[in-house]
Amino acid sequence: MTVAGHVHQGRPGHTRLGRALLAGGALTPDWLPAFTEVPRSAFLPELMWPFAMEAARSVPVSRSGDPESWLAYADADVPVVTQWDDGRHRGTEPGQMSTSSASMPSVVFRMLRALDVRARQRVLEIGTGTGWNAALLTHRAGAGNVVTVEVDGAVAERAGRALRAFGAPVRVVHGDGFRGFPEGAPYDRIVATCGLRSLPFAWVRQSRPGGVIVAPWGTHYSNADAIARLVVAEDGRSASGAFAGPVEFMKLRSQRLPPVEHRAYVPDTVAVGEETTTAVTEEAFAGDRFGAGRFALGLRVPACVNVVAEKRDGARPVWFYGLTDRSWACAMFRDGDAARVWQSGPRRLWDEAEAALAWWEERGRPGHERFGLTLTETGQSAWLDDPADSWEV
Repeated sequence: MTVAGHVHQGRPGHTRLGRALLAGGALTPDWLPAFTEVPRSAFLPELMWPFAMEAARSVPVSRSGDPESWLAYADADVPVVTQWDDGRHRGTEPGQMSTSSASMPSVVFRMLRALDVRARQRVLEIGTGTGWNAALLTHRAGAGNVVTVEVDGAVAERAGRALRAFGAPVRVVHGDGFRGFPEGAPYDRIVATCGLRSLPFAWVRQSRPGGVIVAPWGTHYSNADAIARLVVAEDGRSASGAFAGPVEFMKLRSQRLPPVEHRAYVPDTVAVGEETTTAVTEEAFAGDRFGAGRFALGLRVPACVNVVAEKRDGARPVWFYGLTDRSWACAMFRDGDAARVWQSGPRRLWDEAEAALAWWEERGRPGHERFGLTLTETGQSAWLDDPADSWEV
């Protein structure tokens, strides 16, 4: 793929980023040419909101106003928000909800490694974003082999302009990626750049036997998703595979969960619930935000949202809200004391969560890579170690 006229790859910051990604194992040597020749900076907008680690928040950065900072963030291993509030946002300060972005380069290349794209393979990407990932895929697969689908028309248009300006021959489709893009099928590889709660069987139908589907997947329990890597069966009737480590992505728009309205569950105080205590510790339950434990609990406690509140004055409340009824639970962890628990409703959500944690610990606290997902026309199921021993999720 020609990149004439682009001099980004010689920048010291870009070179340092490549070395760091190689050293950390996210970038493998076979993807180094694509990283070198297809810099993220070529696809980022004039105004962007990178995540500033020191401030722990997204900050506005303008290329014309502060080109040095803009390039430094473009060459940093941080996520960069490029749209807020589905495009309704105006102004320079961050909006309410980030709705399009350029992912951390380390996450991008971890997913590309899992996808294992080869030259001349047909690739379908779900979620175009800035277009950078599609350009990387085209560098590997070759001209005319990548189709990318974006649900937001304005985002698709901007990405298309950036891809054309860069010289990356990618077909950009404005549409619902959940349906795939049958016109370009069959595909050897399908990759999603948005978080999903259920995977569509349409992607299996549009894949070749032995094809690979890579997508961030998780449950409504938390944002602690993992990279699902599914291989399509030879008969085309299923796709199955293990997870490849934790990630967090913006959700597919049609699968976003509306914010939980606390008062709809607990209109008064927790005292209306049944009170008990638990020996489970705060660290065991809420210590690692993106650890395999939270991911496992999401697999074992269905139709539930877990909210871990900020710790104040030595106390941290952890809430559970049922999605099929108004069941709720609250565990109050307090330094030096046994945790108090209140729960109410048809489901005893704390009992379910405590049992799920015990299940995970009894099996040796398995990491993400021991869990897997199977997708068939009738639904999806999760498993630990053995696909034959699965349960519906």
